[in-house]
Amino acid sequence: ALRLLFKMLSSCSKDGDPRPGQPYKGGNFCAFLPDNREGQKTAMLLKKAFEHGLTFQIKSCNGEERVTWGLIPHRTSWDGGKARNGYPDAQYLREVCTVL
Repeated sequence: ALRLLFKMLSSCSKDGDPRPGQPYKGGNFCAFLPDNREGQKTAMLLKKAFEHGLTFQIKSCNGEERVTWGLIPHRTSWDGGKARNGYPDAQYLREVCTVL
């Protein structure tokens, strides 16, 4: 199994964010992929998306700005199925590659 870890630091939002200049709270994020050829290929595509700033976004939650997942779907659990962002989800790798 491949485990992707993202540590997003707290900072201030920039132009183009919902509230430029406002502080936002970061966080730790984890996603999972199968450790096979297709999973490794997907990991490389997700890395490129992260490097281009497409993985996360800043949202207002209860009056506080915070980093959240963006529009690219990630599986954040090994179980629970698609309804809980987990596996099993036989279509996930195909779906995420289409988005990427």
